[in-house]
Amino acid sequence: MKRRIHIMGASGAGTTTLGKALAARLPHVQLDSDDYFWEQKYSRQTDVTERLNRLGHDLKQQEPWILTGAICGWGDALRGEFDLVIFLWLPPQLRLERLRVREYERYGDEALPGGSKYDDVQEFMAWAALYDTAGPEVRSKVLHEEWMSGLTCDVLRLEGDLTVEERVAAAMQYFN
Repeated sequence: MKRRIHIMGASGAGTTTLGKALAARLPHVQLDSDDYFWEQKYSRQTDVTERLNRLGHDLKQQEPWILTGAICGWGDALRGEFDLVIFLWLPPQLRLERLRVREYERYGDEALPGGSKYDDVQEFMAWAALYDTAGPEVRSKVLHEEWMSGLTCDVLRLEGDLTVEERVAAAMQYFN
């Protein structure tokens, strides 16, 4: 059994959802990179050294674990910690629609035109839309592919419009 699993992909690809679903079936604890990256959720980042120290500490204390989210760049020192990386990819139109729904669920009418979060949501959506076309200067498929090419562990790719249960089944089949 893989004891140190990292699930990564674009924002809205379902990394956290899959991590929670797998943690419910495995003896693993699920940790999310956003909890280390953000000092104040979505507005103020934690200092890189502090986030690495906190995450490194928790990874040592919590094994077996599943780490979800993006750590490319700031978490490069952790590459050697993984037994398995699961890479998720969704078609951009579907992923962006999921993000629109998530942002509305998070902020309600404040995410709509005239709302206090509208500009923030529009900026976030523009950033998220870059994933499949941008270069390695931002969180992108190119960056993730480059990052994964430097891994020494196995990489399981789950690409396409799969349900959570289909993804869980594919991961469990891989483990067996």
